Amino acid sequence: CVGCASRPHPALHWLRIADGAGDVASLNPHLTVGATTDHLSQLTMGYLVRFDRNARAIPELAIAIPSPQNGGVSRDGTRITWHLRRGVRWSDGAPFDARDVAFSTRTILDSRNNEVNGTAGWDTIRSIEMPDRYTIVYRLKRPYGALVAMTFSTVGGGPCILPYHLLGRLRDINTAPYNSRPVGLGPFRVTAWKRGDAVEMEANPYYFRGRPKLDRVTFELISSRETLLAQMRTGEIDLWPLVPPTYLPQVAALPGVRVDTSAALRTTHLDFAMPRVTDRRVREAVRFAIDRRGLVRTVEHGYGIVTDRIVWPRAPVTRDDPGAVAFDVKRARAELEAAGWHIGTDGIRTKNGRRLSLTVPYQSGAPDLDQLVEVVRAELRAVGIEIVTHTYAHALLFGTVADGGIFANLRFDVALYSSTLETVPDLASNVMCATIPPQGENYNRWCDARADAAARAMGATADPKRIDDLFARLDRRFVDDVPSIQLFVWKGGNASSVKVINYHGNLLTSFDDMRNVDIVR
Repeated sequence: CVGCASRPHPALHWLRIADGAGDVASLNPHLTVGATTDHLSQLTMGYLVRFDRNARAIPELAIAIPSPQNGGVSRDGTRITWHLRRGVRWSDGAPFDARDVAFSTRTILDSRNNEVNGTAGWDTIRSIEMPDRYTIVYRLKRPYGALVAMTFSTVGGGPCILPYHLLGRLRDINTAPYNSRPVGLGPFRVTAWKRGDAVEMEANPYYFRGRPKLDRVTFELISSRETLLAQMRTGEIDLWPLVPPTYLPQVAALPGVRVDTSAALRTTHLDFAMPRVTDRRVREAVRFAIDRRGLVRTVEHGYGIVTDRIVWPRAPVTRDDPGAVAFDVKRARAELEAAGWHIGTDGIRTKNGRRLSLTVPYQSGAPDLDQLVEVVRAELRAVGIEIVTHTYAHALLFGTVADGGIFANLRFDVALYSSTLETVPDLASNVMCATIPPQGENYNRWCDARADAAARAMGATADPKRIDDLFARLDRRFVDDVPSIQLFVWKGGNASSVKVINYHGNLLTSFDDMRNVDIVR
């Protein structure tokens, strides 16, 4: 690898991580999204809520998670009170208090900021009160039960808490020097961002839970999964979070490496640009034309589960859904014929002089996705659909509207990528009409009245049964309207050297439990 010869010999307490997604656009998670951003933020940033090794929510900078039972949520649901830990300091030594939480909330709601998380749910906040330095009170316009789950939580790429003392006097946060050298509240702090190379971190001496056992963490910004595999083999990388299923057999076969092959809450999917692929019959035809079980069996080596449904933690996917739409070439062709798309002389269908050609962007440096795309290309061509593919760096794919992001600017007909959808607010950010970029991550612009109403109602209640009923309603619309095709749910997770000790990733987050992680050289 470039620069490897100049790297020093690994120190005793130095952990080297990479996820194969390459560089990021910013180190401020309010301004960029993606798995690498999530990983770096979990290591360095501060949150009110994190998740333990069993994926259960636990208070981090909060003393307790507000609920009606502990008085944190009022009876009518319009007041949420967070009590904060005392004695917490930022990684530059400055004290943390309620001003930071209030400022971070206002940052999300301020339209001058290029906030990638959107304002859905947050915009129910009518006022923010600070009765004292360690209490923050949200007064809501109307009950919104999901606000507790989404308020500065690590799951689903949630926003972190920002330092008022560094950013509070700026007009906006978009171009702040902070974005490339952030100060956080997590177990590690950034010492250098070598763009296109690595993010260097050291143990945060002010971490309120106690100094981590690791002295140093290097997050290598490797953009090729083949290179990452090679460096896992040579021992240059110690930990690979979110190993794609295609790579699991190779990684599991490496001497001195352990892998987790349990079902994950992560899917690889194809999302239709709804303003462009407007005919549901075309979307249905694409779903019929792809042999998803065959795809899992051959390309993913069996490390995948087929379902049409949105992944949901209260009903985890552990096996193929027997009711999932089956591979059916005849039905795919019939749907296209019924929609007026007829086979042309070159085998590609046309309608009113227009070819059925779909542009599909996806991440570069991912041979597993290259292989998947070629299988899908052949299967779609067999029913008369052409796909034209383009590869981009991960940071450009997920860039904001202002940064020219491919997905955010709708520069696709069908988007191929992987994501984790596991909470009510995360669902809202991806499926609600109000969260179309730049207000959120509804990249394909699916705006369905019934699904939107269900998502809004889910956010407004804290009743688990009511939430499950509403989710089932939303999920039914998702399956019926086909805004996206779930190719497979991942079976697999993190891979690490056996020299890494006390590391416990979970189904939701990879780096929420890092204080006792160490490495034995």
